[in-house]
Amino acid sequence: MHFFSSLTLFQVFAFILGAVIGSFLNVVIYRLPIGLGLNEPKRSFCPHCKAQIPWSQNIPIFSWLLLRGKCAQCRGPISFRYFGVELLTGGLFWVIWNQCVDAGTLNFVPPLWTLVAFLVAATFIDFDHFIIPDELTLGGTGVGLVFSFMIPELMGQESHWLGLLWSAVGAGSGYLLLWGVVEAGKLAFGKKKLTFNPPAPFRWTRQGEDAEFTVDAEKMLWSDIFSREKDQLVMETEEVCVDDQPIEEAATLRFYFDRLILPGRELVLDTLTTLSGKVRSIVVPREAMGFGDVKFIACIGAFLGWKAVLFTIGSASAIGAVAGVGLILAGRRDASGRIPFGPYLALGALLWIVAGPALIDWYTGFFRPQM
Repeated sequence: MHFFSSLTLFQVFAFILGAVIGSFLNVVIYRLPIGLGLNEPKRSFCPHCKAQIPWSQNIPIFSWLLLRGKCAQCRGPISFRYFGVELLTGGLFWVIWNQCVDAGTLNFVPPLWTLVAFLVAATFIDFDHFIIPDELTLGGTGVGLVFSFMIPELMGQESHWLGLLWSAVGAGSGYLLLWGVVEAGKLAFGKKKLTFNPPAPFRWTRQGEDAEFTVDAEKMLWSDIFSREKDQLVMETEEVCVDDQPIEEAATLRFYFDRLILPGRELVLDTLTTLSGKVRSIVVPREAMGFGDVKFIACIGAFLGWKAVLFTIGSASAIGAVAGVGLILAGRRDASGRIPFGPYLALGALLWIVAGPALIDWYTGFFRPQM
């Protein structure tokens, strides 16, 4: 009874509101990356049978438990993640409410709740699609600037304009810092070379405005390979066919996203249907980090300021390194390379919100002279 008596009406409200927001975030996570409107259709629907879900079966947390994680219409499985996102968001709203009450900063609750919503949505979209949409990063940056103007105390200021200024500094410093990391990573790790002995089959097949590229049974989208206009994919081939017509016994192919350069001529990829042949070696362009992460840290900086940016990047890098080493030791080296950096940034930002300054004081305490 003591536990329940310590809960206040506002704490319960914070958790319930967070769970409701989490239910909406599930819609954002599913629809935004695939281009579905958030209001069309207006109701949530089963991903299997597409039946719209009535409100009585769409109560955050409880509906998933009562239906045992299955659609009421087709009995298809509904991912545990829907339940997890609602529970996680409710829990984070509850934690932030308690923290702001203890610190006497209740005016921080709306912006921090808003940031948490952006962090949760970005994390799970990045896990699924390895992207963080501009609606979350650029939109979130704009919202953070507005909140910092309205509540300058977020930036440790009293003036509204100084709050806006330091929010912009936080967003800009985060963007520039990670942009520098991306550019340095491109110089150091911007190419990946693979050699095949014996030569492996390859095939490029147009799919609307994109294409599917297969090398030795590994498939990838053409648009996923090229992040920049100047990116170049180079193949040393044994034989090449264009639209199933052989053109070279052996050639060096230089691909840009929209064109192919052969010895003595250039082909526009929009005019082709297929390319195929055998490859001896391939050099693939790659990025050390996506530009979505660069814009994401700008969003975090707009809400939390430049100190939080430094803490977030540092803690995200440390957590990512530990997680990568752990996966390698567990024999899952491939999995370590498939975890995007966005979730680590989100976790670093949450650590700052919950205990960032205290952690910094604890860490720097090791270097202070003992009196």
